[in-house]
Amino acid sequence: MTQTNDSVTWLTQDAYDRLTAELQQLSGPGRVEIAQKIEAAREEGDLRENGGYHAAKEEQGKIELRIRQLTQLLEHAKVGDSVESGVAVPGAVVTIAFDGDEDDTLTFLLGSREDAADNMEVYSAQSPLGGAINGKKIGEQAEYELPNGKPMMVKLLDAKPYTR
Repeated sequence: MTQTNDSVTWLTQDAYDRLTAELQQLSGPGRVEIAQKIEAAREEGDLRENGGYHAAKEEQGKIELRIRQLTQLLEHAKVGDSVESGVAVPGAVVTIAFDGDEDDTLTFLLGSREDAADNMEVYSAQSPLGGAINGKKIGEQAEYELPNGKPMMVKLLDAKPYTR
């Protein structure tokens, strides 16, 4: 389950199901509800000075943007829950040590922000750090570039399947 295309977003089955349900709600009942709000505000009179109308139209724009985002995300999503322990792949919780210092560690989910855990950081497989460790096995090292342009060496200490 390695990354082969930069436009692919890896999601757990739980995240995929949650986002699909959100898309269905927004594109069905959500659209009907906002259309009713707009119609009710329109009936109040002069649209130029009608705050309720403008607020409803703004909300409609946000809903339509989220529908487009979800549609694009789900079209390119790959669902994967079966992550092999010991390998840093999307859907794994990984622990790394910075510059070989096993006291300076970071644990995070390698995946999509749509998979975001409650109190766990998430790094995309397309990020510099995520891309560097993607596919590495426990004990292997990887180098990535820091925002300031300097290289940073990390060592994979642990990788296990993410579970909620």
